[in-house]
Amino acid sequence: MTAVVQVENISKRFRLYHERHRSVKDRIIHPGGGTYTDLQALDDVSFSIDAGQTVGILGRNGSGKSTLLKCICGVLKPNEGQILVRGTLAGLLELGAGFQPELSGRDNVYLSGSMLGFSRKDVDRLFDSIVEFSELEGFVDTQVKFYSSGMYVRLAFAVAVNVDPDVLVVDEVLAVGDERFQAKCMDRIRQFQLEGRTIMLVSHNADQVRSLCDRAIVLDHGRMIADGPSGDSVRIFREALSADSRSVDAEAPVNVSISIESVTTSTGRFAAHTNEAFGFEVALTSNESFDGFFVMELHTHDGTLVTRTDPTTAPVSLSPGHQRLAVSLPALPLLDGDYELSVGLLSGFGHSVAAWREQVATLEVSYDGRASGLVPLAPRVNLA
Repeated sequence: MTAVVQVENISKRFRLYHERHRSVKDRIIHPGGGTYTDLQALDDVSFSIDAGQTVGILGRNGSGKSTLLKCICGVLKPNEGQILVRGTLAGLLELGAGFQPELSGRDNVYLSGSMLGFSRKDVDRLFDSIVEFSELEGFVDTQVKFYSSGMYVRLAFAVAVNVDPDVLVVDEVLAVGDERFQAKCMDRIRQFQLEGRTIMLVSHNADQVRSLCDRAIVLDHGRMIADGPSGDSVRIFREALSADSRSVDAEAPVNVSISIESVTTSTGRFAAHTNEAFGFEVALTSNESFDGFFVMELHTHDGTLVTRTDPTTAPVSLSPGHQRLAVSLPALPLLDGDYELSVGLLSGFGHSVAAWREQVATLEVSYDGRASGLVPLAPRVNLA
């Protein structure tokens, strides 16, 4: 398989000035140029992406995700290392990147096309498709400085996906805009996957990465801490969040450390029947008293989120030491299938992750009826 994106030992540093001398007088008096510290945004990151892969980039705020994408797109130049991209690349980075606010939407389409190496004839051929996808027919001749954030995203995404790139790079911008257009964008991304194109996707939504991506990379403080199947990387990402929250969450005890050791059932099997009661126990250890909330998730094998419980319905209060939580569901509203179970504890009112175990068990659900899908519905039908 041919690698279309190769990232080789790249590092990127930014200089953060605390006091910068701009006038000639200040520079003469203070020849050093001002006080500053260096921020290591990326630190020796290496990976390759094969043609046709969809790769997610996960990490908390400030981990280097957007900096990595900007380096790949050529917006930033790394201090060390090199990046090789084979084929055409279209990048959808932060809101409005590459747009000139004084120009109209029409002019920005042609400007973006020329930056991607397309002639005016090429953009003429694509223009109607771009405008139709963006649904901005009535605003295409309006200056983009008057666009809303959602309109920016519509036009930028329409340009990126209609120039037929070999590699599509999408930052978190799809979180902006209405739900219907987000779904439309996801449909186009899935179409690209079927066509065998390469996609890089940055998202804070771990469930979205799990369902869309074959593989995920996790960044933490500029370093790559995971690169593997999306399910495994999501687990590492959430465990990293858990470790980080123990050190920075002001609402939780300063030195709290909670470890989820095991999840078991009384029968030794994770098996249940539709609409019948089901329960399990969570064994854990806490080094401090802890008040928070229990949460559980169920996913299908393809990564689709079936349910995430409302944490506010399950408060927990832990004492230091070993203890067990008994979790019970009065009726399991799922049809036939195998579901991946994840459990965790959230701390404080901010609901930051205090402990997390990803895919701790596979729940086998059996159903005796004839319905299909994920959940049973029993409508009552009468003549009106």
